Amino acid sequence: MKKIIYLLVTLSLLLAACASPAQSSSEFDINDWDSVLAAAKGQTVNWYMWGGSDSINAYVDTFYGTALKERYDITLNRVPVADAADYVNQVLSEKEAGVEEGAVDLMWINGENFYTLKQADMLYKDWAQVIPNAKFVNWENPAINLDFGRPVDNMESPWSSAQIQLIYDSARTSEDELPRSYADLKEWACANPGRFTYIAPGPGGFIGTRFAKGALYEISGDAKQWLSFDQTLWDSQSPALWDYFNEIKPCLWREGEVYPKDEAELVTLFSNNEVDFSMTQDITGAGRWIIDGRMPETARAFVFDNYMIGDFNYVAIPVNSPHKAAALVLANLLLEPEFQAAQILPENGFGLGFAIDVTRVTDPAQVALLEESASKLGESATPADEMAKALAGDTAAEYQSLVEQDWLKFVLQQ
Repeated sequence: MKKIIYLLVTLSLLLAACASPAQSSSEFDINDWDSVLAAAKGQTVNWYMWGGSDSINAYVDTFYGTALKERYDITLNRVPVADAADYVNQVLSEKEAGVEEGAVDLMWINGENFYTLKQADMLYKDWAQVIPNAKFVNWENPAINLDFGRPVDNMESPWSSAQIQLIYDSARTSEDELPRSYADLKEWACANPGRFTYIAPGPGGFIGTRFAKGALYEISGDAKQWLSFDQTLWDSQSPALWDYFNEIKPCLWREGEVYPKDEAELVTLFSNNEVDFSMTQDITGAGRWIIDGRMPETARAFVFDNYMIGDFNYVAIPVNSPHKAAALVLANLLLEPEFQAAQILPENGFGLGFAIDVTRVTDPAQVALLEESASKLGESATPADEMAKALAGDTAAEYQSLVEQDWLKFVLQQ
């Protein structure tokens, strides 16, 4: 049965990619952008991406699809997929079958999926820092040049960002009362028993896993040491992490006997006034939930002074992409300041953070667009400068399962 399901998934992906007639790649020089544009003209770019959000799908089709056609005569074929692992397996199966021109031109990808294809030598190389708009990206930032601790190595380009934040209601908690560290948070929680909880770390509670990792950074006194995997380091430092969570446990909502499994459940507790803090990774802070009617107009997002983990969404090009030139043009378009400005706005249904360093943008019209979009986020969003100051990159990928498994063993089951 599993083999049949796999074959059906593979077949459906191939059929989706064939929505337009196949086109062969034209020659181009990656260092001559005019030659890339000339080669891309008339091509169809098959962008495989997670398709679970109607708002993101609409944004991609409306903004990128229109711009690609009008500016470059490129047709966008967005191929929605339930799980990125499906198109990773598609590319791997093509390698196994010796397919020289595959189905996928561009992929929304990161983390272990990126590393899997990198290890399989199935990613197009030496392009991400060469496209014109790469000049807006701060490639020196480990949160960008490392993808879950794995070097990006010029094989993927950022598209957007997300960063953990907390949310409070300014009508019932004043700004000067807010905790600004994990140590402060424990003190606050025990001074206000039952008024705080966090999302359970685990596959469905990604924000909870990230929250626990931030505590690990603070308790160990350093974030950079966790960017590469070291089992000895984990064995020596993780007991203090579980001590922290067990010490705060009696002070939590329902004394830590149960935890919300995801952001939506925590939002419900916050909205029902059962707890005083929620969590998000959305650049709009509380804005999306206010628009949805799930939070009051007085909801605000904030960050600790340090160790607020963020990461980036990336796009990558398979080595057997038949339309590499069009894929390069699309990847470059994603970094255009005008589209970066549009994607953060809740009304566009996106609300993902900047992939670019806005201080690197010098064109007055582009600067004005970015500033206008940032101002529209209003008081419900964390100020961009505070987020940037607190930003820390995520851990090496191996720590993900260790955090989740050991939290179950040493915290939840204690």
